[in-house]
Amino acid sequence: MMSLEIILFIASILFGMLMYWRESKSNKIYRFFNTLFYSKALQMKPESKKGFVYRQSFLMRLVYIAALFLIAIVVARFIIPIDLATISLFASSIFGTLVGTYFAHLVFKSSEVLDEQGASLADAVSDTVEKGKDFIKNLETEDARVVDAAKGEIEKEPNPNKKSARERLKDKGYM
Repeated sequence: MMSLEIILFIASILFGMLMYWRESKSNKIYRFFNTLFYSKALQMKPESKKGFVYRQSFLMRLVYIAALFLIAIVVARFIIPIDLATISLFASSIFGTLVGTYFAHLVFKSSEVLDEQGASLADAVSDTVEKGKDFIKNLETEDARVVDAAKGEIEKEPNPNKKSARERLKDKGYM
């Protein structure tokens, strides 16, 4: 039963992506129900692209998807007499469809950003690569300076006029 839920979940993600993509192209069904339920003054504007899941808030998207699957389960109960449509399958299909719509929105939005700012993103990446090369070069030169300074301090003899710590403690009377 768990494998059936996983399969249904993955299928519902794909269904959600397909539904979102389809509504982004044409929202004729949503327009039909909008003209059917609302008066002329309250109907959506002709240039509006809003659909059941496309450009819809989370709560309304959840309501529309749950209603769609509720209708599908009622139809499946009458057609198939086997008790296959359980609550867990219903919940996983709703959740998977919601995830699919948001995943499709992410893909559409990222493709729009890449189309709009493709050249500037390439310039930003090349600038970042150049800055990284400069940073690595600076690190290499600083490391070389630190190594040279450390070698110089090791080779340098201690100052003969300077007293040791033991002698300074004896001078102060601590030893």
